[in-house]
Amino acid sequence: MNPTTYDKLIPLTCLAVDTPIEAVQQTLADRHSSYLFLTIEDKIYAYIDLENLCEDHKKLEIDIIKEHAIPIKHLGEWEIGHPVSLGLIFQVMGEDITLIKDEKDEYIGYIHRVDALVEMFRQDNHNVDIFKVMLSSIPMGIFVVGRDMNILNCNEAGIKMIRSSYEKVMKAKVGDIFNQEHIEMVVSSGETLLNQVHITDDMGILVDYSPIKNERNQVEGLFIIVQDLPMVEEMAMEIEYVKDLNTDLHAILATMYDEILVVNNKGKLLRYSENFIPDIWGVDDIKELKGKNLLEIEKSGKYSPSVVRQVLEKKKKVSVVQQTPSGKVILAVGNPIFNDDGEIHRVVIASRDITETTMLKDELRETKRLSRNYKKELEKLKSKNQIIYCSSKMEKVIDNIRKLAQFDSTVLILGESGVGKELIAKSIHSEGNRSDKPFLAINCGAITEDLLESELFGYTKGAFTGADTKGKIGYFEQANNGVLFLDEIAEIPPRLQVKLLRVLQEKEVTPVGSTKSIPVDVQIIAATNRDLEKMVEEGKFREDLFYRINVIPIHVPPLRERTEDIPLLASHFIQTLNEKYNSNYHFSPEALTLLEVYDWPGNIRELQNLIERLVVTTDEEVISPEFVSRSTGLGAMKKAKPIITGILPLHEARDEVEEQLIMLAMKKYKTTTKAAQVLQISQSAVSRKYQKILQNQVKHSGGH
Repeated sequence: MNPTTYDKLIPLTCLAVDTPIEAVQQTLADRHSSYLFLTIEDKIYAYIDLENLCEDHKKLEIDIIKEHAIPIKHLGEWEIGHPVSLGLIFQVMGEDITLIKDEKDEYIGYIHRVDALVEMFRQDNHNVDIFKVMLSSIPMGIFVVGRDMNILNCNEAGIKMIRSSYEKVMKAKVGDIFNQEHIEMVVSSGETLLNQVHITDDMGILVDYSPIKNERNQVEGLFIIVQDLPMVEEMAMEIEYVKDLNTDLHAILATMYDEILVVNNKGKLLRYSENFIPDIWGVDDIKELKGKNLLEIEKSGKYSPSVVRQVLEKKKKVSVVQQTPSGKVILAVGNPIFNDDGEIHRVVIASRDITETTMLKDELRETKRLSRNYKKELEKLKSKNQIIYCSSKMEKVIDNIRKLAQFDSTVLILGESGVGKELIAKSIHSEGNRSDKPFLAINCGAITEDLLESELFGYTKGAFTGADTKGKIGYFEQANNGVLFLDEIAEIPPRLQVKLLRVLQEKEVTPVGSTKSIPVDVQIIAATNRDLEKMVEEGKFREDLFYRINVIPIHVPPLRERTEDIPLLASHFIQTLNEKYNSNYHFSPEALTLLEVYDWPGNIRELQNLIERLVVTTDEEVISPEFVSRSTGLGAMKKAKPIITGILPLHEARDEVEEQLIMLAMKKYKTTTKAAQVLQISQSAVSRKYQKILQNQVKHSGGH
């Protein structure tokens, strides 16, 4: 960095954000410049320009200062001894000041934009060369003038326009090339001077003089923009082209379906298209309104609401629906057109008669409503088909699911492993009012604690080693407005139980590595095969979390307690496999009866796996009880062995043993329900077989 640049280095005036008000005023009084830098724990994080904030700095308080603070990341940082990067060049151009760091990477002050650019132009650096190449590629001539009125740099286009060379330009005073009077006028007034024709024996150019000001509004240099006079001629031709284009635009406006109006920032109508909607204005010809104020017409009560007034008040695009006295529905869209100062210059209004469109939209809305109802009913039917049952116990479970349909309560599904808890959770989702929203499921016991935390709550960029550089959205955010199923919730570690409790209480989630909470609206369905109440007593599960998730408990009975569902489930599973493999396997009645007597410790999952094994290994389409027994060992479950005293056909022996067992059970327990429990078959099977035995006894005794 050039020694002269160090002379322009301005020390930093720093203020801690927790500084008392008296110290704030003292710091402001002792400052060296209009820029104030804010610190937290001695680290600069933001800055403000006091000159643009308030004229009376004695009235400033720390809260006002913090409110108007600009993050330090917006400023360029130039480290002494390091080459200038291309990004730094553009930062310097975009901001009034540039921060300077020493070799220890500590801030030592700042310099103004002009001084920074001057220093950069002096350096021999690849990126500065790129900047110079970009400067030279601009078709207009550009000359950068410093405070000593020497030319600091220029582009190739400018050199060609003044018919000179780079060496001559850099050695000359700016007044030797351009109009000295104009230069002095701009320097003294600080105002831009445009479109000045400068003609000499060597050149004919059009010149713009723009002052470069520092923070104290003092002129420290000039930008001189040059256009060759032949280029000005081209601009004149361009104006003719624009005139032709304007004629074409008028023709286009005349053919448009919409009514187009152009008003000024006071509401006065300036221009209009040929199409207009007379019902709005109460006139026969739109020409009658030219030059009149549409805001005054609104006050007269002829139409409301006024799109012009709303655009001027809100300073943005506004759409309103108006209704005429004759019943027409009009959509009016107002678009603001801003000038260079950011103020509204014009308002363009496009109005369209949407009476017929509104009627069609109402019909479409009703059609969509009916379609949604049909879809909802269809989803309900699909949901019913997914859960295969006929037992009274499962009927009660399904009734509870239907009752939950209109509520978003937290549900706790209890049941042994393999009973179909996730299927129950999906049914609650499909039956409920969130059926068209996401359903996500996660097994809390299948992954490690750290991974579970990041999966549930998500994490920010760089939250931990190995994290995705883009961060990750957690399950809670992904399931927002929908349902999140937490399977095996009893396996959640204590630390994560606390975070989960906070989500349920506050309805917001904080990603790993972040301090910002994100609101979420998620219905929680949890499931477990553990005794949570016992875990609470043992201190292994938080009591407050247990009560949070145990709002609506649903107990799914094990398969051994609803044996009447076994034949239906078995038939469903084998039919699914038949469709998958284009086969025609089925069970014999005796094989189904044998499946009913097994206690199924693995529940529905075990039954499904068994049936797939039978289908894969069988050689016959009809799966017999012998094959079931041989393949699974189910036939070895019976503890008592009947005593055989004579030889008889096997099927007769089976029938005889079955009859004796049923009669013994009915004689001892009286009801088919209790007999079914003891015999470990369905109540319907006991009832059917018992009635058949009684009928045979009556027939053999000669009764009718």
